[in-house]
Amino acid sequence: MLKITMAQFKSHLGDVDKNFETAETFIKNAQSTDIVVLPELWNTGYFPTPLENFADKNAERTTEFITKLSKEFNMNIVAGSVAVEVDGKFYNRCLVSNRAGEIVATYDKAHLFTFAGEEKVFTPGDKVVTVELDGVKCGLSICYDLRFPEFIRKIALQGAELLFVPSSWTLLRLVPRQILTKARAIENQFFVIFVNSLGRSEIINPLGVILGETGINEQNLRLSLDLESGKEFIKTMNLLADRNLAVDNI
Repeated sequence: MLKITMAQFKSHLGDVDKNFETAETFIKNAQSTDIVVLPELWNTGYFPTPLENFADKNAERTTEFITKLSKEFNMNIVAGSVAVEVDGKFYNRCLVSNRAGEIVATYDKAHLFTFAGEEKVFTPGDKVVTVELDGVKCGLSICYDLRFPEFIRKIALQGAELLFVPSSWTLLRLVPRQILTKARAIENQFFVIFVNSLGRSEIINPLGVILGETGINEQNLRLSLDLESGKEFIKTMNLLADRNLAVDNI
């Protein structure tokens, strides 16, 4: 069993110090978990301008913060996403630290939400990223990425058993989001961990069943995932193996 804690909290726009304090509280309250997952852009809120006044230069503060806490509490941290500045460019970046306090993966949001003007501020990522945590292959995505099945399928084809989706997804678009998390889980036969700063975070199993869901208030929600159940189902119906590559190859 793999213990996952979803840390659902809303950041204060532009109050970086306060947001780090809040994140630390949620991480400390998630002790005895295997993986804690934070929401999207928790360091700045979604998102203050001009971003150069708030972004984490070279992700230095975030890196020091999560590696220290990972080692102290013996847990893996999927640090949602943070606004970072590297060489004058801004990225919506997910960093992952393991139990030893090492950064083992970074992922920059690939699909920028033009409706909110993200493309005017952020540089898109250009890589599919997976990472192994406690022997489990995990895929990284951020919010709007969920709407792009070709991208998520590439993560599945790299052998991911879990997909993390830190988000700041408005509840005004709750219904399509609920459909998308289930669809991505079913079609790729993996668990989807959707952690939303605005509420209604959830964990979906490979059959599309909601294993746990939060309300709209801030909270930590911890669930134990039976990864073997997903593997057993794949033995009876292996969608990836049944693809016709003459027409399905991407």
